[in-house]
Amino acid sequence: MTRRKINPPPAAVDEVISRSNRIMHGTPCFAGTRVPVKTLFDYLAAGDDLDRFLDHFPSVTREQAIELLARLGESIDASADNEISLA
Repeated sequence: MTRRKINPPPAAVDEVISRSNRIMHGTPCFAGTRVPVKTLFDYLAAGDDLDRFLDHFPSVTREQAIELLARLGESIDASADNEISLA
């Protein structure tokens, strides 16, 4: 019998990102934390990997970070599908 990996359902957006004027002046943060979402992208842009980011910000879960990156990838794919070629 072959076992297949079952992926959990995607997290709701509010389980990944929160935004409140009372927390970090409305900067989008990982839900339940004071860690700005941009910080993950800053780490990745600097050449750091996800594990280093998570080690430095233990209040962010791996699931939150992966879900954010997955949603961004889907958004990029969707916008690329909707582009009109002028060529």
